Amino acid sequence: MNNHTEKNIRAIFSAIEKLVPVFDAQPRNSFTEGNVAICIIDENHQVFGRMFGTDRIRMRKVYDTAWTKASQVWITGMKTLEYERKVFNNEVDYKSFGILPPDFIGWRGGQPVVLKDGTRLSIGFSGFTGEADTEIVAAAIEDLGI
Repeated sequence: MNNHTEKNIRAIFSAIEKLVPVFDAQPRNSFTEGNVAICIIDENHQVFGRMFGTDRIRMRKVYDTAWTKASQVWITGMKTLEYERKVFNNEVDYKSFGILPPDFIGWRGGQPVVLKDGTRLSIGFSGFTGEADTEIVAAAIEDLGI
C-alpha cells in the first residue's frame, strides 16, 4: 500500500468531516441529519470508508450506497448516472462491465478522481442529494489542494 495515497485519503476524510455540517445546513440536504458516508477505492483495490452521523442504521444504509457508487466507478471508470445514460443511449454495452441494469446505482455521487500527483481514486459519497454528494468530495479535494 502506498502511504502517500493513504495519507491523502485520510486527509479527504478529515476535510469531508469539516464540510458535513456546512452541507447538512443547506435546506436541500437537511433531511440527512448529518448521516452520510464516503467510500474510496484506490488503484491497488484497497477500500477505505468513513461514516458520519449518529444514527447507525442510517449510516449503514448510506455506506452501502456509497460502496455501490464507488465500486461501480471502479469497474466502469465513469461517474454514476453518466454510465447509466451511456448504457441507455447505447453508447456502451453494459455486458462489457458485468453490471446488470437492475444493479445500476442510477444517481449522482460516484466519481473517478485523479489527484494532482496522478493518483486515481474511485469515490462514492452518499447521504445528501446526488449533486451535493459529488460537490462535497470536489470541495474537500479542492480545499486540500491535492
